Amino acid sequence: MTLQEAQERVDGWIKTYGVRYFSELTNMACLTEEVGELARIMARTYGDQSFKEGEKHDLGDEMADVLWVLICLANQTGVDLTEAFEQNLQKKTERDKERHLENEKLKN
Repeated sequence: MTLQEAQERVDGWIKTYGVRYFSELTNMACLTEEVGELARIMARTYGDQSFKEGEKHDLGDEMADVLWVLICLANQTGVDLTEAFEQNLQKKTERDKERHLENEKLKN
């Protein structure tokens, strides 16, 4: 599935099952909440914390929740994520094409 297809599918789902998009501010708060849930799993899986008994820890599902809300925000604000990602990748390539290769901290 492409980013464009994902944006179209989310929009179709919202219009079919979701009644309407939540406000942009509400979705921003939802995105923050979902990133926090992802962070909790990362901290417990790869950091020093442990899971509580019965605590959900589906990393892929939490990443998908973050992506879902981000796509909702893109749809609401008229952002073409394919175009935005391509431009962002180009920006990073131009800015960092030698930076990381020359970073002594990244060499083994």
